[in-house]
Amino acid sequence: MFNINIKKYIAAALGILLVFLYPLSLTGCGTKVVLTTGFGKDEVFRLSDRSCYLPEIMVYLTDIQNQYESVYGSGIWSASLSGVSLEENVKDTVLAKIAQVKTMYLIAQAKQIVLTPEEEMLADKCAEEYYSLLSDPEREYLGVNKELLTKMYCEYALADKVVYKLIEDINPEISDDEARTIVLQHIFISTGATDGAGNFVSYDPDEKASRYKTATEIRQQAIDGEDFEALAAKYSEESEITLSLERGAMEKTIEDVTFGLETGEISEVITNDSGYHIFKCISTLDRAQTDLNKERLVEERRQKAFADEYNTFVAGIVKNLNEELWDSIELSEDIQISADFFGIYDSYFAK
Repeated sequence: MFNINIKKYIAAALGILLVFLYPLSLTGCGTKVVLTTGFGKDEVFRLSDRSCYLPEIMVYLTDIQNQYESVYGSGIWSASLSGVSLEENVKDTVLAKIAQVKTMYLIAQAKQIVLTPEEEMLADKCAEEYYSLLSDPEREYLGVNKELLTKMYCEYALADKVVYKLIEDINPEISDDEARTIVLQHIFISTGATDGAGNFVSYDPDEKASRYKTATEIRQQAIDGEDFEALAAKYSEESEITLSLERGAMEKTIEDVTFGLETGEISEVITNDSGYHIFKCISTLDRAQTDLNKERLVEERRQKAFADEYNTFVAGIVKNLNEELWDSIELSEDIQISADFFGIYDSYFAK
């Protein structure tokens, strides 16, 4: 419907609200966070005047649970990372994701962004399909009814629309030079070796001097007309000879030289901490890759613009977490729910 992948933009900001909501990270950033017992029944958290209830959490949680189990099997939940169980990590992700959707609903209110009747109808169809796929025990386990599901789909669709509205007019001009990709051939002579612990250990000065002399001799052979690629195959200590590089891919001393080369030109011997480098420019502009870089840079700037506005809005929200209820939520291995909340949304709204 909106031709924007909301998941990408949510992922770009993932964890922003989690830092403010989760009990282990409730300090800093000048944001007012309140832990209170003044919650309604099954109310998990509140952002300003927008609440999230336990059934909403359960729908998101079971969706992600199914995604993990479909790939790794149900035994995956015994895994942990740095002493934190996978279940806790998944809960954190769910909390952040649904909090972001609620936040974008608040942004929609502030900016007077609303769903069209057609979009509301699609949300209702999503809810109807999801609800029809649930058995009575599953409906009871999740605590959902069709009205709640319709509200959830409307909120998610509105969040999707907010993303679209916030970035629709952001179309930065990216020059060829800014996005430019060049094609080089490369000869590398190292000035050290890696020890058993993985540390780079430099050669002594005499060995370095000998290797620099070798590098200058190789460069002279290339200048005198010997095939650069053949020289690289014979002498280079890196297996990759031909490189496609964009700005920022290598350290600035190397970038400044290589991006200044003309097609066919061979660089001086360039020294850095790892060794000696000689480059030959094969192409000053890889057109296809440069165009792809332009698209990527435009998308990165759109995401930054979205994140900047989102973060500013988040900073002004009062956030309340029902810590006791949140801590009590657990994944269940006794019930398997096949209905796919987000898959159903995509089937209607991606058309």
